[in-house]
Amino acid sequence: MDVKVAESWKNELKSEFEKEYFEKLTSFVKQEYRSQTIYPPGKEIFRAFDQCDFDRVKVVILGQDPYHGPGQANGLCFSVREGVPFPPSLVNIFKEIKADLGKDIPPHGSLDRWAEQGVLLLNATLTVRAHQAGSHQNKGWEQFTDAVIHHLASQRTGIVYLLWGSYAQKKAAFLNTNENLVLKSPHPSPLSAHRGFFGNGHFSKANQYLSQQGKETIDW
Repeated sequence: MDVKVAESWKNELKSEFEKEYFEKLTSFVKQEYRSQTIYPPGKEIFRAFDQCDFDRVKVVILGQDPYHGPGQANGLCFSVREGVPFPPSLVNIFKEIKADLGKDIPPHGSLDRWAEQGVLLLNATLTVRAHQAGSHQNKGWEQFTDAVIHHLASQRTGIVYLLWGSYAQKKAAFLNTNENLVLKSPHPSPLSAHRGFFGNGHFSKANQYLSQQGKETIDW
């Protein structure tokens, strides 16, 4: 199957695109776009990969579902395009960066600049129905995004994995903590941020590790 995704990822994942579950997933997603309001826009489903080549991944942040409100989801987890109000989890991410690194909260919520520096902003499920959180779970996306993490884990080392909340932590339970930096904390959602996301220092710890690896740090 010819999936429109960045060439470096296509080479890594081509065997995945040929599997039966992925063909079923593709049929389901196409039908949903024809009959429902689905986010993100179809051309942005694989944007996390287009913005961050396989060989350039330095940090992985795992989300769960795309945002399901109008104009929010843009293919990068936690990110919204310029001009869209910050969702609560993103507000808390920026608050933690300010507390951790002293950086002012930016004027917009687009995280493209992170992706361009090597941060893979990956949701477990890459599509969702409008106003229906979790509506595209258990359709095959999770198997695909598990495969993405397995490919990274088996071929790349020295990556920082930021796992916020139990869902992300379960999804990446197999990561080798001797060959990568795996940082865990509660999710930045207002429901859980005060239980340990605030004060986790993940952004400075990530940069410290990258620096020790001889890699350029991320301008968060």
